[in-house]
Amino acid sequence: MPLYLTEDNVTSLLTMSDAIDTVEAGFKALAEGQASNVPRTRLRLPNGAFNMMSAAAPGLGVMGLKAYGAGGGRRGGFHVQLSSTETGELLAIMEASALGQIRTGAASGVATRHMARDDASTVGVIGAGYQSRSQLEAVCGVRDVGRVKVFSPTKARRDAYASEMGERLGVEVVPVGDAELFVGDSDIVLVMTNASEPVIQGEWIGPGTHVNAAGANSQNRRELDIEAVRRADVVAVDDIAQAKTECGDLLSAVDAGVIRWEHVRGLADVIGGVTPGRKSPNDVTLFESQGIAIEDIAVAKHVYEQAKLQGVGVEL
Repeated sequence: MPLYLTEDNVTSLLTMSDAIDTVEAGFKALAEGQASNVPRTRLRLPNGAFNMMSAAAPGLGVMGLKAYGAGGGRRGGFHVQLSSTETGELLAIMEASALGQIRTGAASGVATRHMARDDASTVGVIGAGYQSRSQLEAVCGVRDVGRVKVFSPTKARRDAYASEMGERLGVEVVPVGDAELFVGDSDIVLVMTNASEPVIQGEWIGPGTHVNAAGANSQNRRELDIEAVRRADVVAVDDIAQAKTECGDLLSAVDAGVIRWEHVRGLADVIGGVTPGRKSPNDVTLFESQGIAIEDIAVAKHVYEQAKLQGVGVEL
């Protein structure tokens, strides 16, 4: 019988380290032709939208979907439905708000593992919301980070972020009142905002920097200006088809003629060795993340397996 798992169940069963490994396994399955991913669809409603995304990974033994609604300016519950590719059996339904937050950070962790310099140790963070926390946790899990600087327009938010994340991760996290002051000195830059206008200028970015931009997941959002995209020697996305409909940063750059979609790589190709994550220590690399279903079902599989092992969840 299928299991029902709550948010508390999921967070008790899922670590960031495990999420990074399982997300990477999902991308490896894509690279090896053992998985397929369907981009997110958004059904527009008078006061919101219904969103759904799905993937199947016979290489991992699972398939499934994530669905969530939004209305009146608020998002409803996120749920993943996980099934077996061998039998078609429904394995689990799980609440997936925390799962989505963790897997989004994990995807940036995977990209950082394959695209940032091996000696990258300084991180600049723009955005101090809950999603930004998982971004930093993931990056600290794949690189030996010694110093972090964080910017948010609200002083109280950046101060709280610095205090909380410094204690949680055991690294020095310093709140800064202007992102321009630290972007150029950061080996890795994390951008997770709901900005509609760019918060990073290309002229700020130094040689060798890796940028994870994870907030511009609709056509009317932008976090990087066109020059920042132009500066990137390698541009990767979690899914090219989805990026073509959602990635505001790249859509603007393509419209301006500074990049072509043929130059954008899928993260699965980077992980699978089809294309390098970087060609030299001085390369500027960019990962644009929209969040895709293969990440959800790969992580959901791990959560389900842990739940069965530990006797967690309610049988339906």
